[in-house]
Amino acid sequence: MSHSAHKLVLASTSSYRRELLARLQIPFEVAAPEVDESALAGESPGATAERLAEAKARDVGMRFPNALVIGSDQIAYNAGGRFGKPGTRDKAAAQLRAMSGGSIFFHTGLCLFNTATGNVQLRGIPVEVGFRTLTEAEIQRYLDREDALNCAGSAKSEGLGIALMRYLRGDDPNALIGLPLIALCDMLRAEGMTVP
Repeated sequence: MSHSAHKLVLASTSSYRRELLARLQIPFEVAAPEVDESALAGESPGATAERLAEAKARDVGMRFPNALVIGSDQIAYNAGGRFGKPGTRDKAAAQLRAMSGGSIFFHTGLCLFNTATGNVQLRGIPVEVGFRTLTEAEIQRYLDREDALNCAGSAKSEGLGIALMRYLRGDDPNALIGLPLIALCDMLRAEGMTVP
């Protein structure tokens, strides 16, 4: 069954985004974008996420002349600053201590680039996450059991990280994992793709 005349391409090497996109049961390819992910001076977290999502889609789109290319980027932040992928256990523990008892926003930028027409759809999807007050023992037990070093904010809602949270507020729970499927389905339909 053909969903569209266009090839669908995910401009990401994230296994989380691949797994989410596979839920739509549309064949797709994966290509790695080559984009500097640094924030610009004075740029808000939401603006950074949306700019990078579009940059990723455009970068990969140069390799696919008749495709719908999906770019996505996520920035985690609160009043204390931005939270990237920790990379080390010590940094993950520090992030979790900083978020304990408070809330953090995950702003996901989503871009769909039609390389045949040049049409770009771009959206920002925020999710607010409230954290319980965490003890040091809870933080260490969590890090013993969950590989959260490659996850912005160190708390994987699709895994054990859900036990650290008080609430999730947003329009699409998939946005927190990195690919807002509700918005993406709207974008794909606007480009003539049949979903489901």
